[in-house]
Amino acid sequence: MKFASYELDGRASWGAVVGDTIVPLATPALPTLKDAIAADALPQSEAGLVLQAGVPLAAVTWLPVIPEPGKIFCIGVNYEEHRVEMKRERVGHPTVFMRVADSQIGHGQPMLRPPESEQLDYEGEIAIVIGRGGRRIAEADAWTHIAGYAPYNDGSVRAWQRHTTQWTPGKNFSGTGGFGPWMVTRGEIADGEVLTLQTRLNGKVMQHATTDMLLFDIPSQIAYISSFTTLRPGDVIVTGTPGGVGARHEPPIWMKPGDRIEVEVSKVGTLVNLVAQE
Repeated sequence: MKFASYELDGRASWGAVVGDTIVPLATPALPTLKDAIAADALPQSEAGLVLQAGVPLAAVTWLPVIPEPGKIFCIGVNYEEHRVEMKRERVGHPTVFMRVADSQIGHGQPMLRPPESEQLDYEGEIAIVIGRGGRRIAEADAWTHIAGYAPYNDGSVRAWQRHTTQWTPGKNFSGTGGFGPWMVTRGEIADGEVLTLQTRLNGKVMQHATTDMLLFDIPSQIAYISSFTTLRPGDVIVTGTPGGVGARHEPPIWMKPGDRIEVEVSKVGTLVNLVAQE
Protein backbone atom coordinates (compact mmCIF):
# COMPACT_ATOMS: atom_id res chain seq x y z
CA MET A 1 0.00 0.00 0.00
CA LYS A 2 0.93 3.64 -0.38
CA PHE A 3 0.68 6.20 2.43
CA ALA A 4 1.34 9.91 2.23
CA SER A 5 1.26 13.10 4.24
CA TYR A 6 -0.50 16.08 2.74
CA GLU A 7 -2.18 19.39 3.38
CA LEU A 8 -5.72 20.30 2.37
CA ASP A 9 -7.41 23.63 3.06
CA GLY A 10 -4.54 24.60 5.32
CA ARG A 11 -4.74 21.46 7.49
CA ALA A 12 -2.10 18.76 7.62
CA SER A 13 -3.27 15.17 7.34
CA TRP A 14 -2.27 11.76 6.06
CA GLY A 15 -3.92 8.93 4.24
CA ALA A 16 -3.76 5.99 1.85
CA VAL A 17 -3.25 6.58 -1.85
CA VAL A 18 -5.87 4.62 -3.75
CA GLY A 19 -5.88 5.18 -7.50
CA ASP A 20 -5.98 8.91 -8.18
CA THR A 21 -7.29 9.76 -4.72
CA ILE A 22 -6.02 9.84 -1.18
CA VAL A 23 -8.29 8.42 1.53
CA PRO A 24 -7.95 10.53 4.72
CA LEU A 25 -6.99 8.45 7.74
CA ALA A 26 -6.01 11.03 10.36
CA THR A 27 -7.82 10.76 13.70
CA PRO A 28 -7.38 12.55 17.02
CA ALA A 29 -5.50 9.50 18.28
CA LEU A 30 -3.38 9.16 15.10
CA PRO A 31 -2.97 12.67 13.69
CA THR A 32 0.16 11.90 11.65
CA LEU A 33 1.55 9.07 9.56
CA LYS A 34 4.42 8.76 12.03
CA ASP A 35 1.90 8.23 14.84
CA ALA A 36 0.16 5.50 12.86
CA ILE A 37 3.48 3.76 12.12
CA ALA A 38 4.45 3.90 15.80
CA ALA A 39 1.09 2.42 16.80
CA ASP A 40 1.34 -0.29 14.12
CA ALA A 41 -2.02 0.97 12.93
CA LEU A 42 -1.59 1.23 9.17
CA PRO A 43 -4.34 -0.52 7.19
CA GLN A 44 -3.06 -3.75 5.70
CA SER A 45 -5.16 -3.65 2.52
CA GLU A 46 -7.36 -1.37 0.48
CA ALA A 47 -10.41 -3.43 1.40
CA GLY A 48 -12.82 -1.06 3.10
CA LEU A 49 -10.89 2.03 2.09
CA VAL A 50 -12.56 2.08 -1.32
CA LEU A 51 -15.86 2.65 0.46
CA GLN A 52 -14.58 5.91 1.93
CA ALA A 53 -14.60 9.19 0.07
CA GLY A 54 -11.16 9.96 -1.32
CA VAL A 55 -9.67 13.37 -2.01
CA PRO A 56 -8.39 13.87 -5.58
CA LEU A 57 -4.60 13.86 -5.60
CA ALA A 58 -4.66 17.03 -7.67
CA ALA A 59 -6.39 18.86 -4.82
CA VAL A 60 -3.78 18.26 -2.14
CA THR A 61 -0.45 19.85 -1.34
CA TRP A 62 2.08 17.10 -0.76
CA LEU A 63 4.11 17.18 2.42
CA PRO A 64 7.30 15.19 3.03
CA VAL A 65 6.28 11.57 3.62
CA ILE A 66 7.25 11.99 7.28
CA PRO A 67 7.15 15.76 7.87
CA GLU A 68 8.85 15.66 11.26
CA PRO A 69 10.97 12.53 11.64
CA GLY A 70 12.88 12.37 14.89
CA LYS A 71 16.07 11.57 13.00
CA ILE A 72 17.16 11.64 9.35
CA PHE A 73 20.35 9.71 8.62
CA CYS A 74 21.96 9.99 5.20
CA ILE A 75 24.57 7.58 3.86
CA GLY A 76 27.33 9.18 1.80
CA VAL A 77 29.38 7.76 -1.09
CA ASN A 78 27.54 4.45 -0.96
CA TYR A 79 27.79 3.47 -4.64
CA GLU A 80 31.20 2.64 -6.14
CA GLU A 81 30.76 4.94 -9.15
CA HIS A 82 29.94 7.86 -6.86
CA ARG A 83 32.84 7.02 -4.55
CA VAL A 84 35.22 7.15 -7.52
CA GLU A 85 33.83 10.38 -8.97
CA MET A 86 34.03 12.06 -5.55
CA LYS A 87 37.63 10.78 -5.16
CA ARG A 88 36.95 9.18 -1.78
CA GLU A 89 38.95 6.40 -0.22
CA ARG A 90 37.32 3.05 0.47
CA VAL A 91 36.10 2.87 4.06
CA GLY A 92 35.17 0.01 6.33
CA HIS A 93 32.00 1.56 7.71
CA PRO A 94 29.12 3.60 6.28
CA THR A 95 29.69 7.35 5.95
CA VAL A 96 26.82 8.87 7.94
CA PHE A 97 25.62 12.46 8.14
CA MET A 98 22.34 13.97 9.27
CA ARG A 99 19.69 16.16 7.74
CA VAL A 100 17.22 18.27 9.72
CA ALA A 101 13.48 17.82 9.31
CA ASP A 102 12.65 21.36 8.25
CA SER A 103 15.04 21.18 5.29
CA GLN A 104 12.58 18.80 3.62
CA ILE A 105 9.93 19.43 0.98
CA GLY A 106 7.18 17.29 -0.44
CA HIS A 107 6.48 16.11 -3.97
CA GLY A 108 5.54 18.97 -6.28
CA GLN A 109 6.94 21.62 -3.96
CA PRO A 110 9.71 23.98 -5.10
CA MET A 111 13.29 22.97 -4.45
CA LEU A 112 14.99 26.20 -3.45
CA ARG A 113 18.29 27.46 -4.77
CA PRO A 114 19.60 29.70 -1.99
CA PRO A 115 21.05 33.17 -2.59
CA GLU A 116 24.30 32.09 -0.93
CA SER A 117 25.35 29.80 -3.80
CA GLU A 118 24.34 28.69 -7.30
CA GLN A 119 25.91 25.25 -6.77
CA LEU A 120 22.67 23.37 -6.11
CA ASP A 121 23.14 19.69 -6.98
CA TYR A 122 20.77 16.71 -7.14
CA GLU A 123 21.25 13.39 -5.38
CA GLY A 124 18.56 10.85 -6.14
CA GLU A 125 18.23 8.23 -3.41
CA ILE A 126 15.99 5.60 -1.86
CA ALA A 127 14.75 6.39 1.63
CA ILE A 128 13.59 3.82 4.15
CA VAL A 129 11.17 4.68 6.93
CA ILE A 130 11.65 2.84 10.19
CA GLY A 131 8.54 1.03 11.37
CA ARG A 132 9.68 -0.85 14.44
CA GLY A 133 12.33 0.81 16.54
CA GLY A 134 15.24 -0.79 18.27
CA ARG A 135 18.84 -0.64 19.41
CA ARG A 136 21.67 -2.86 18.17
CA ILE A 137 19.47 -4.44 15.53
CA ALA A 138 21.04 -7.50 13.92
CA GLU A 139 21.39 -7.45 10.14
CA ALA A 140 19.33 -10.64 9.97
CA ASP A 141 16.43 -8.85 11.67
CA ALA A 142 16.77 -5.50 9.93
CA TRP A 143 14.07 -5.94 7.27
CA THR A 144 11.42 -6.42 9.95
CA HIS A 145 12.15 -2.90 11.24
CA ILE A 146 11.22 -1.22 7.93
CA ALA A 147 7.79 0.38 7.45
CA GLY A 148 8.35 1.31 3.81
CA TYR A 149 10.28 2.95 1.02
CA ALA A 150 10.15 6.33 -0.73
CA PRO A 151 12.13 8.36 -3.28
CA TYR A 152 14.39 11.07 -1.85
CA ASN A 153 16.40 13.92 -3.37
CA ASP A 154 19.25 14.91 -1.07
CA GLY A 155 19.70 18.35 -2.67
CA SER A 156 23.19 19.59 -1.88
CA VAL A 157 24.70 23.07 -1.96
CA ARG A 158 28.20 21.96 -2.93
CA ALA A 159 30.09 25.15 -2.13
CA TRP A 160 28.83 25.01 1.45
CA GLN A 161 29.39 21.28 1.66
CA ARG A 162 33.07 21.93 0.92
CA HIS A 163 33.53 24.63 3.55
CA THR A 164 34.98 22.05 5.96
CA THR A 165 35.33 18.28 6.25
CA GLN A 166 31.84 18.25 7.83
CA TRP A 167 28.97 18.31 5.32
CA THR A 168 26.15 19.58 7.53
CA PRO A 169 25.77 23.14 6.11
CA GLY A 170 25.62 22.07 2.48
CA LYS A 171 23.12 19.32 3.22
CA ASN A 172 20.61 21.33 5.23
CA PHE A 173 19.58 24.45 3.35
CA SER A 174 15.83 24.99 3.66
CA GLY A 175 13.75 23.55 0.85
CA THR A 176 16.42 21.22 -0.55
CA GLY A 177 15.43 17.73 0.67
CA GLY A 178 12.70 16.27 -1.54
CA PHE A 179 10.83 13.35 0.07
CA GLY A 180 7.84 11.71 -1.56
CA PRO A 181 5.32 11.53 -2.99
CA TRP A 182 4.43 8.56 -0.79
CA MET A 183 5.78 5.59 1.11
CA VAL A 184 5.22 2.10 -0.28
CA THR A 185 4.94 -0.41 2.53
CA ARG A 186 7.48 -3.15 3.03
CA GLY A 187 4.91 -5.84 2.19
CA GLU A 188 4.76 -4.63 -1.41
CA ILE A 189 8.47 -5.27 -2.01
CA ALA A 190 10.29 -8.49 -1.20
CA ASP A 191 13.07 -8.14 1.35
CA GLY A 192 16.30 -7.70 -0.57
CA GLU A 193 14.54 -7.27 -3.91
CA VAL A 194 16.67 -5.29 -6.34
CA LEU A 195 15.20 -1.84 -6.95
CA THR A 196 16.16 0.55 -9.73
CA LEU A 197 16.93 4.19 -8.97
CA GLN A 198 16.93 6.86 -11.67
CA THR A 199 17.36 10.65 -11.54
CA ARG A 200 16.29 12.83 -14.45
CA LEU A 201 17.02 16.53 -14.95
CA ASN A 202 14.69 18.16 -17.48
CA GLY A 203 13.96 14.69 -18.84
CA LYS A 204 17.60 13.64 -19.25
CA VAL A 205 18.82 10.65 -17.26
CA MET A 206 21.63 11.80 -14.96
CA GLN A 207 21.82 8.87 -12.54
CA HIS A 208 20.90 5.21 -12.92
CA ALA A 209 21.70 2.38 -10.52
CA THR A 210 20.29 -0.67 -8.79
CA THR A 211 20.34 -1.48 -5.10
CA ASP A 212 22.60 -4.50 -5.60
CA MET A 213 25.30 -1.90 -6.31
CA LEU A 214 25.18 -0.44 -2.79
CA LEU A 215 28.51 -0.67 -0.98
CA PHE A 216 26.68 -0.99 2.36
CA ASP A 217 23.30 -2.62 1.91
CA ILE A 218 20.15 -1.67 3.78
CA PRO A 219 20.44 -4.26 6.59
CA SER A 220 24.03 -3.23 7.31
CA GLN A 221 22.99 0.44 7.43
CA ILE A 222 20.25 -0.30 9.96
CA ALA A 223 22.58 -2.45 12.06
CA TYR A 224 25.36 0.14 12.04
CA ILE A 225 23.17 3.15 12.87
CA SER A 226 21.26 1.32 15.59
CA SER A 227 24.57 0.44 17.22
CA PHE A 228 25.14 4.03 18.31
CA THR A 229 21.56 5.27 18.66
CA THR A 230 18.05 3.94 19.15
CA LEU A 231 16.03 3.92 15.95
CA ARG A 232 12.40 4.90 16.46
CA PRO A 233 9.27 4.62 14.32
CA GLY A 234 9.24 7.32 11.67
CA ASP A 235 13.00 7.79 11.60
CA VAL A 236 14.39 7.96 8.07
CA ILE A 237 17.52 6.51 6.50
CA VAL A 238 18.48 7.90 3.08
CA THR A 239 20.53 5.09 1.63
CA GLY A 240 22.99 6.77 -0.78
CA THR A 241 23.24 8.29 -4.23
CA PRO A 242 24.86 6.73 -7.32
CA GLY A 243 27.34 8.29 -9.70
CA GLY A 244 26.40 11.08 -12.07
CA VAL A 245 25.94 14.02 -9.71
CA GLY A 246 26.10 17.44 -11.29
CA ALA A 247 29.29 18.42 -9.50
CA ARG A 248 31.31 15.80 -11.37
CA HIS A 249 30.34 16.82 -14.89
CA GLU A 250 32.71 19.01 -16.88
CA PRO A 251 31.63 21.75 -16.67
CA PRO A 252 29.49 21.13 -13.56
CA ILE A 253 25.74 20.93 -14.05
CA TRP A 254 23.98 22.89 -11.31
CA MET A 255 20.23 22.97 -10.97
CA LYS A 256 18.76 26.36 -11.81
CA PRO A 257 15.35 28.00 -11.43
CA GLY A 258 12.82 26.43 -13.77
CA ASP A 259 14.54 23.03 -13.90
CA ARG A 260 12.48 19.89 -13.34
CA ILE A 261 14.17 17.22 -11.25
CA GLU A 262 12.72 13.70 -10.94
CA VAL A 263 13.76 10.76 -8.77
CA GLU A 264 12.14 7.46 -9.71
CA VAL A 265 12.34 4.25 -7.71
CA SER A 266 10.96 1.11 -9.31
CA LYS A 267 7.85 -0.35 -7.61
CA VAL A 268 7.67 2.81 -5.45
CA GLY A 269 7.04 5.96 -7.49
CA THR A 270 8.47 9.21 -8.83
CA LEU A 271 9.32 12.33 -6.86
CA VAL A 272 9.09 15.51 -8.92
CA ASN A 273 10.19 19.01 -7.91
CA LEU A 274 10.73 22.23 -9.84
CA VAL A 275 13.68 24.39 -8.89
CA ALA A 276 12.98 27.94 -7.78
CA GLN A 277 15.15 30.78 -6.53
CA GLU A 278 14.78 31.39 -2.81
